[in-house]
Amino acid sequence: MKVSEEEKKQLSEAIDKMNEGLDAFIGFYNDSEEDKGLIEFSEETIKTIENAIDVYGKEEVTAKINTIIKEVLSFLPNKKG
Repeated sequence: MKVSEEEKKQLSEAIDKMNEGLDAFIGFYNDSEEDKGLIEFSEETIKTIENAIDVYGKEEVTAKINTIIKEVLSFLPNKKG
């Protein structure tokens, strides 16, 4: 392929930008972690949570669920050691 000096310069710059983008994606890939949920909810529980979010909003439902779980798990015996 025949190109002028200006076209050659533009192609070189384009390749450099593509390499920078590829390096960024490789960085994202290398830094990625598997998304693991702590617990799995049943379909019925998921529907109940979704309904509550529709009525009360996500922030309020999240706060309530966190409070309930902390209270329930606080009664478990401590198994350190």
